[in-house]
Amino acid sequence: MATQLWEALRESIFAYTGLSPAAFFTAIAAGLALYHVCSNWLSPSAAYEVERDGGEEEEQSVPLPPPVEVGEITGEELKQYDGTDPNKPLLMAIKGQIYDISQSRMFYGPGGPYALFAGKDASRALAKMSFDDKDLNGDLTGLGAFELEALQDWEYKFMSKYVKVGTVKNDRNRSTETSEAVENGNADVRKPEEELTKQSIVDDKNKA
Repeated sequence: MATQLWEALRESIFAYTGLSPAAFFTAIAAGLALYHVCSNWLSPSAAYEVERDGGEEEEQSVPLPPPVEVGEITGEELKQYDGTDPNKPLLMAIKGQIYDISQSRMFYGPGGPYALFAGKDASRALAKMSFDDKDLNGDLTGLGAFELEALQDWEYKFMSKYVKVGTVKNDRNRSTETSEAVENGNADVRKPEEELTKQSIVDDKNKA
C-alpha cells in the first residue's frame, strides 16, 4: 500500500512540476530557508518600532567612555554631537532634554536608520513618526493626542535606557520671560540716558 502511494505521489509530482521527488523537496527546503533569511531583514520603518520597544541588541567592540555632562546648550551647539566627529559623544534631545545615545550608534550614528535625528531635538519627528526635515525640531504645536502619547513612549524609553547629560536652551522662552518681567516691573531695565547720567556722576566723584 505504501509503495502504491509513493508511486502515485511521484507520478503526480512529475506530472505537475516536471521534477523528480528529490529535486522537488530540495526546492521546497531551499525556498523555506530563503524566506527565513529574508524575514529577518529590517527595513527602516521596522527598525523604528524595534528601537522604540528597546528590542535591539548591539555589540560594542570598544568600551564606551562614561557620559559627559554638557549642561545647557543651544540647538546649534547640539548639532556638533551628531556622530560625524568620532571624538564626541552621540547626543539627541527629546522635549528639550539631551541624552547620550552613544551606545546605540548603529541606529543613530552615520549610516543608521535614525542618523538624521542625532544632534537635534527630534521631538516632533518622533511624535509624528516622520523622517521629514521640517519635523526635525522640538516644536510640539498642533500635535494630536495620539502623537503626544507616542512621544511620551519615546521619552520614557530614553529616560530608562540613556543618561541625561543636559538641556537645550530655549531662547524663545527666555525672551518671553524677560518681556513678562518688564511688564510686571520685576526687571532692572534703565534707559540709556539714565545710565549715562549715573555713570557721569560716579566719574565726577572719582575725580574729586
